[in-house]
Amino acid sequence: MSELSSLILEDAKALQPSLQEYRRWLHQRPELGFDLVETKPFVISKLKEYGYDNIREVGKAGVTVTVGGKKPGKVYLIRADMDALPINEETDVEYKSCTPNKMHACGHDMHTTMLLGAAKILKDHEEEIDGTIKLMFQPAEETCEGCKDMIDAGILEDPKVDVAMMIHVAAAVPAPTGTIILPAGKTGLSSNDQFTITIQGKGAHGAMPQDGIDPINAGVHIFQALQVLNAREIDPNDPFILTIGSFNSGIAPNVIPDSATLSGTIRTISSKVREKVKKRFEEIVVSQAEVFGAKATISYLSNCPVFLNDPGLVASGRRALTELFGQGNFIDYEAIGMTQFRVAGSEDFGYASEHVPTILVPFAVGDVKDGFKYGAHHPKAEFDDNYLYKGAATYAMCALTWLSENK
Repeated sequence: MSELSSLILEDAKALQPSLQEYRRWLHQRPELGFDLVETKPFVISKLKEYGYDNIREVGKAGVTVTVGGKKPGKVYLIRADMDALPINEETDVEYKSCTPNKMHACGHDMHTTMLLGAAKILKDHEEEIDGTIKLMFQPAEETCEGCKDMIDAGILEDPKVDVAMMIHVAAAVPAPTGTIILPAGKTGLSSNDQFTITIQGKGAHGAMPQDGIDPINAGVHIFQALQVLNAREIDPNDPFILTIGSFNSGIAPNVIPDSATLSGTIRTISSKVREKVKKRFEEIVVSQAEVFGAKATISYLSNCPVFLNDPGLVASGRRALTELFGQGNFIDYEAIGMTQFRVAGSEDFGYASEHVPTILVPFAVGDVKDGFKYGAHHPKAEFDDNYLYKGAATYAMCALTWLSENK
């Protein structure tokens, strides 16, 4: 362990009590999407407290600062998301959400806190940064809107970002609590296109079906026809998942309704497959409805592109984690059975990976062996916040290492 990495880890450990306090404050005040009326001012107040005087608001609710820049070099971006989910918390923790139907069930309160910790560490070691580190506090990840909004507002410019990194916590995973998990080269997260199909039929009395156009019948045939995409049209080596999670129509048992809606998601791990699947999806939906005299329209509620880890950043991250924690104190995806493309979740930081090389570093904060039964997006999900310092140190060290190697 070098002197710098040793100092960073010591500084991070010293911050742990404060970081735990910040995280629990945020956890009690979950906010959704871009509506971060308490979270955003909290982040800004801490950055000011740490000595940042270059705080910028980006897009609808984003915040950014830069640190370093005293030496010439490249720009490394580190990101944390700040928003919560519309879920009613069902845990028994003393710091549970104070707001009904809002919960930090995906650990974004952890991410925000760890990036604040990294901000403090990096400010204290600003003279040693070979280049510039840009911090990105992002809203609206859960709706797949925040990253794109900040990119459109210029987060990747002024100064121009060369590479980018994020951490995401995970609970109910087969990894020791407090373990950083290094992804494999090019391991990815899937794209996610959330859709609603609206089928317009013609209502009629159930005793006179010949006078109507049954949207339920059309919807059932659309559902069945879509299964052919997986079975016959896409190479099985290019997996994708099409899920219909909602099918709604009618209110009376003796009436053929006017319309029906089906909602779901399309997830792929290839941009090429994504384009093909969406094209065929739309063709099948529209044509199947027409077969039964109905009309179908499709609206996309949100989307995230495919996210790919850059092999060069993975290799640099390995060196950073080895320097920081020592060999054997972090593990690889493969060690817990998470081989390439096994994770079908999505992440709107994929928008950043369309512009610059990126890396997502998972952080295990709830081993199933320790009783953490529920993962992200569950009302009983819990995340162990006794290791926030490790996330803060990882943010800082990964950035410092890559900049030093590429100065």
